[in-house]
Amino acid sequence: MNDARALLLGKLGLHYAADALFNFPRDYEDFSDLRLVSELVADEPQTVRGVVTEIDSRGSYGKTRVGVIIQDDAGGWLRATWFNQLFMRDKFKEGQRVQFSGKPRAKGQRWEMAHPRVAWIDGGDTPYDEGLLPVYALTEGLTQFHMRRVMAEVVDQFVDAPQEVFPESLLKQHELMRLREALPAIHQPQDKELLNAARRRFVFQELFILQLALAARRRQQQVGFRAPELAIDAKLDARITRLLPFELTAGQRQVIDEVAADLASTTPMNRLLQGDVGSGKTVVALYAMLACVARGSQAVLMAPTEILARQHAATLDALLAAGRVEHRLLVGGQKEAERQEVLSGLQSGDVDLVIGTHAILSEGVEFAKLGLAVIDEQHKFGVRQRAALRSGDHSPHYLVMTATPIPRTMSMTQFGDLEVSRLTDMPAGRQPVTTYLVEPDQRPRWWNFVRQRLDEGRQAYFVAPLVDESATVEATSVNEAFEELTNGELDAYRVGLLHGRMSSGEKEGAMQQFRDSELQVLVSTTVIEVGVDVPNASVIVIASPERFGLSQLHQLRGRVGRGGHPGFCGLLAMQPLGEEEDAPDKTRERLEAFANTTDGFELAELDFELRGPGDLFGASQSGLPPLRVADLIRDREVLEQARTAATELFTADPGLAQPEHAKLRRQMLHRYGEALELGDVG
Repeated sequence: MNDARALLLGKLGLHYAADALFNFPRDYEDFSDLRLVSELVADEPQTVRGVVTEIDSRGSYGKTRVGVIIQDDAGGWLRATWFNQLFMRDKFKEGQRVQFSGKPRAKGQRWEMAHPRVAWIDGGDTPYDEGLLPVYALTEGLTQFHMRRVMAEVVDQFVDAPQEVFPESLLKQHELMRLREALPAIHQPQDKELLNAARRRFVFQELFILQLALAARRRQQQVGFRAPELAIDAKLDARITRLLPFELTAGQRQVIDEVAADLASTTPMNRLLQGDVGSGKTVVALYAMLACVARGSQAVLMAPTEILARQHAATLDALLAAGRVEHRLLVGGQKEAERQEVLSGLQSGDVDLVIGTHAILSEGVEFAKLGLAVIDEQHKFGVRQRAALRSGDHSPHYLVMTATPIPRTMSMTQFGDLEVSRLTDMPAGRQPVTTYLVEPDQRPRWWNFVRQRLDEGRQAYFVAPLVDESATVEATSVNEAFEELTNGELDAYRVGLLHGRMSSGEKEGAMQQFRDSELQVLVSTTVIEVGVDVPNASVIVIASPERFGLSQLHQLRGRVGRGGHPGFCGLLAMQPLGEEEDAPDKTRERLEAFANTTDGFELAELDFELRGPGDLFGASQSGLPPLRVADLIRDREVLEQARTAATELFTADPGLAQPEHAKLRRQMLHRYGEALELGDVG
């Protein structure tokens, strides 16, 4: 291999033979079902080879379509289309010989493929007659042809070098292909059956190692740490429930019982509480905190934003007004004298309960006897931030909460070091929320509807994805919307503005004015997404809804219907939504699905399938390295198998101390040791 090519491979992170061996193809060109157009059948993966006869494109403003027509050797015509990928137009030339692979559909008298895989055939003839060709990630200056040749040489020369990490018993138990057979089968598959078997082996291995690491993390969080024993008897339970302004739901009672069982042990609780919007997670948290204080320990409630922290504090002020629980607020924008008073009270033990933001984790915050940490919106706080509340071998119990329903596969990966409780029923009094998809020609009618609700005394939110107008992102901004609404549709109403660039005082002032009904409409970014509770707000208008995931839309919709009035949510599309069912973003399908269900868990699973795990919380917050082979959507069944197998193995051999598990232990620590802070896992 020449130095120039070695340099290019280095840009891909391929420095050694081992790097290349485990640099698996990202896809395969499937030449195994090559057909003429006249032989095509609908909705099955097939390949057509032909000459480019026509190239066209149309559309603008982010809604483009590229079309390429090819003619096969028998005179049949096939059209390929790409939505919102204008760059594809420049990849083709008339007279070029290409190959399209995908699922064709009959459109009238012709066949079409949406977003097919493309192979450009040099010299008019393909060197490949049939079979599966690997497709690797490339860098500029490196062609697929050269990459395939390099990888084939590496596999031939070094396939025997890596050692098998699985004991023979695990290979047989889970029917896994051996490493010596799987490596050539994934790089140079002879057929789909061998490819699937090889891929399953590496997917299982990756997920199995991850689940071992999470099992080690769960053990590490508990072994060697001692939490205060906070037993809850019938008398204490009655005292706490008398403070609550409403009856507990069956779901809340069940979760409280799970939490109470954890608190009664000196093994630190590490529990994730998932609850749909408005399901009453805060009540469960309050119950746990009051039980902690009643048993002589301190409790902390951490929220991701100052707005939410202040709202939690206001809720507790009302509930604990007649009690003797000393509770305080600790946030970054406080005056120094007030902050020092809170810090002194925490250190002396005079403050029983503190509500705050990340400021609680800052230097100088010391607790006399911290027994419970409740963390709202778990995905905003990482493993290290949770660990910061420990002191020596003493650890608080942890209850971490999220209002974003989490798909089961993510619960088993990003949050796999936590026990999971779910709240699925709704407290009495929650009102239904009706959702409308408002296209441009329906706006006048929609704004009439909004004004009618305001005239009845209700309030409304208007949410936009951007603070300022953007030249690169086509979406509504709050500043632009505020100007347009106050000079247009809502010029007769009291309208306020809220976004993340405002100071703490400005944000709190705007929220308080809205709570006090001094403002009828609040124009905001997604800072109101979580926890904000204004019972009189019955309408939310979400501009540019295609910019949001379904789970985030669901969070925003949860801001209304919280009082005694039915809620209404309008999705204000900037442009007519395309009807193209093959469009990759499937905007209409997503938004119609959202409008037709209020089940957050169902929406989370759909969002997961349509957008993938990285978009559920925006940027991934888990801190775990990305998966290389496994796909959490496609490989759900393998994940279940790997989790069960890893749990069984770690239970039988805690710390993976047995000699036959040494290679698994090394791989686990190499891959996840730093991310999960795994030291001594024995």
